Amino acid sequence: MRTNYLLLICVVLFSLAAFSTSAAIAAEEDGFKPIFDGKTLDGWKAPNMSYWSVEDGAITGRSTQQNPVKSNQFIVWQLGQLDDFELKLKYRISGTPSANSGVQVRSRVGEDGHVAGYQADIDKGGQWAGALFDERGRGMLATRGQRTLIDQDGKKTSTSIGDSDALMANINKDDWNEYHIKALGSTITLSINGKVTAEVVDHDKKDRDRSGVLALQLHVGPPMAAQFKDIQLKRLKMCQCKKVIMVAGPRSHGYGAHEHNAGWLLLSKMLNENMPSVQAAVYTNGWPKDPTAFDNAEAVAIFCDGGGGHVAMPHLEQVDKLAKKGVGIACYHYGVEIPKGKPGNYLLDWIGGYFETFWSVNPHWKADFKELPKHPITRGVKPFSIDDEWYYHMRFVEDMKNVTPILTAIPPDSTRRGRDDAHGGNPTVRARLGMPEHVAWAYERSDGGRGFGFTGGHWHWAWANEDFRKLVLNSLVWITGAEVPPEGVPSKTPTAEQLEADQDYDKPADWNREKTQQMIDKFK
Repeated sequence: MRTNYLLLICVVLFSLAAFSTSAAIAAEEDGFKPIFDGKTLDGWKAPNMSYWSVEDGAITGRSTQQNPVKSNQFIVWQLGQLDDFELKLKYRISGTPSANSGVQVRSRVGEDGHVAGYQADIDKGGQWAGALFDERGRGMLATRGQRTLIDQDGKKTSTSIGDSDALMANINKDDWNEYHIKALGSTITLSINGKVTAEVVDHDKKDRDRSGVLALQLHVGPPMAAQFKDIQLKRLKMCQCKKVIMVAGPRSHGYGAHEHNAGWLLLSKMLNENMPSVQAAVYTNGWPKDPTAFDNAEAVAIFCDGGGGHVAMPHLEQVDKLAKKGVGIACYHYGVEIPKGKPGNYLLDWIGGYFETFWSVNPHWKADFKELPKHPITRGVKPFSIDDEWYYHMRFVEDMKNVTPILTAIPPDSTRRGRDDAHGGNPTVRARLGMPEHVAWAYERSDGGRGFGFTGGHWHWAWANEDFRKLVLNSLVWITGAEVPPEGVPSKTPTAEQLEADQDYDKPADWNREKTQQMIDKFK
């Protein structure tokens, strides 16, 4: 009997494990990926972590008489932001009938840590559960059982999609419930336990949000606990625009140079403010840890240090799979350099050319771009000259028919006379005195995707130059497959304050705002 009993236990345990594994595989195949490990708060952060812990495999926000919540508290997912997506999670709330919580999506984090924006509501008493609320914004957008259309001027029109009481009867006040939140373009749909509870179609030009953070709320009030587990995210193909993932490498050269993070944050803001047809998402300080980062991307733009430390080096096969799906790939400045051999061959396949050591060179010089080709990337860009670390003599694909040189200039002969080394000079470069060199190029891949290489970008202050900036903004649009405007992507010249923002290094002791303005004037 004991043997049979042990055998039965083994069979049951094996069945449970098999079920768990098959469920996980099914979730992955369905496009959903876990963003909470069930054990730690890795990837989640709150201004006051004393309210947050992991209990019974769930992120738990808890207030007590000894540690009351005097203002709404939020724990924010740190690894990415949400745009068009589906989110599935289970929640449970306990406490008095006034216990309240919510799931913030496409939201914004204020300086005080308060998260504002769309909130899928949760409460114990049943008044708000299943509603869509705009935290610190427009207030209630759709109560449980409502569908609300918000026009461009913010006017709301609501209709019924179900009986509020009947929908509440489907929600377990004392145990776990499954929340399903879907945002696709202007439409946000909430479902609890398989039934749609609210829907909002938000065309409000002033107050709608296309993207933002994910956060979990613990509401002000009497002692309570809000718990969340089995949190899974699925990216959806953007329905109203094309998405470019902008990967920024970690800090590098010092204040004002190789500012990968500050540069991409600045340009992404300009894109999102001026190009409704494109959505830019930035991942700072290296390769994204977000497991869903590239799942709905039309393009990937990489601005980082190169060589063996290139951020894509450990992820070459991942990027290659994206490229083979037609995803656009672009590399900027040092990001065009990668080791010769397999990595270099990948970059040739993706963008048509790359910096090959002992073949290409990386001097500082003032390039004079006297003529520009007719191409979407050059729309609205006038001939210009600018000082930069313009790498040249790239290694290009043998068949150049699908490569379009975008920026071409003649380097000073002095830049060709470096001695033989990995970056400084070689006999081929020295033999090309007076010859033009391509320092930016577009590539039409045979798989239908687009590639772009740009060797400038050493100085952060160069973003003050309208033509330099516009050409890069145009390239970010072009690699997604979106249409570049006839006059190029518009943007305002960044202010000194904007250029100083988000830099990796503190200002040098002898640096001031006047010096920043001098750099702007120099590069303009």
